[in-house]
Amino acid sequence: MTPKARRLILRLGALLLLVGLGAVLRETLFAAKPLPVRVVAVARGTVEQTVTNSRAGTIKARRRAKLSPEVGGRIVELPHKEGEHVRRGELLLRMDDALQRASLEVAEREAVAAAAQRDQACLAAERAERELARNQGLGHDGIVSADLLDQVSSGARTAEAGCKAAAAGFERARSSADLARKQLGKAELRAPFGGVLAELSTQVGEWTTPSPPGLPIPAVIDLIDTSSLYVSAPMDEVDSARIHAGQGARVTIDSHPGRSFPARVVRVAPYVVDVEAQNRTVQIEAELENPELTETLLPGTSADVEVILSRRQDVLRIPTTALLEGGKVLVLQEGRLAERTAKIGLRNWDWSEVLEGLAAGEQIVTSLDRPEVKAGARAKAEETGQP
Repeated sequence: MTPKARRLILRLGALLLLVGLGAVLRETLFAAKPLPVRVVAVARGTVEQTVTNSRAGTIKARRRAKLSPEVGGRIVELPHKEGEHVRRGELLLRMDDALQRASLEVAEREAVAAAAQRDQACLAAERAERELARNQGLGHDGIVSADLLDQVSSGARTAEAGCKAAAAGFERARSSADLARKQLGKAELRAPFGGVLAELSTQVGEWTTPSPPGLPIPAVIDLIDTSSLYVSAPMDEVDSARIHAGQGARVTIDSHPGRSFPARVVRVAPYVVDVEAQNRTVQIEAELENPELTETLLPGTSADVEVILSRRQDVLRIPTTALLEGGKVLVLQEGRLAERTAKIGLRNWDWSEVLEGLAAGEQIVTSLDRPEVKAGARAKAEETGQP
């Protein structure tokens, strides 16, 4: 080997040594620190397909009554305060009923007088009937003349008519007493069902008047049956064919943040609401399965309904937030991030079913909000969670 060739080989060896040393330094001393990423292990669990209301729903009451007295008058008694529970038939309001009581007393006294007149007239009719029978017997024996017998017969018929007239007068007087009694009852307002006294817009001593035809007047009492509460929510029209009564659901309520409650769809409106400048929706109703919770809710509170269309149990699943466009995910393996394409089945906001492309136990990256988190980057698990 010539000296020139030997020098060339030495130079090439030195160059290769420097390149190798640089590569080692890049991977060790000068290497970038691994990115901390949050990961979740692919595991088995339950995945549901759900749809959620397109706009906020509302808690409503199936039985809610705006109550006012049927007649006008001055209020003398309000035995319950706002927020109190009342039973069916309990007194809610009483007006001054002195005039009605006086009218009832007069009517009852007239009924007593009419009863006495009826008894008197009917006793006279019975006596006239006996007198007629006696004279008819004498007439057969020729003792009483035909003219006298005719007079007695007419008197008996007249007495009988008087008895009937007196009986009718008594019935009329009794009906008048019943009417006066009903008029007296209208001075009271009682609960048509058990519930909570939500609003009371009058006070003792104030006057109240009934609403005239065609001119509505605000009610004085708002009564709500808290056991009849439900959630009314608008769903997008594209989902209307997939929702039906009996399906399970979950309800989230603004007054109970961070929690969801089991419910069931009880009604789907038979039409789509078409309002200008709004999406077309179909209204559904869902009832909570916990009656104790239902009675603590306030009508008018905002709530959302998530209807469960289908459910699959014991399937591989990953958090939906770990999915990239096209069903791709980042897998942490041997200190580096690798891109993988997964075939996805059922999915919702929380979980997605994995049909192909991933195996149980593989670490899937969920912290995708940084641009440096991408395929090929060195990384380490910040924390590991299980579905």
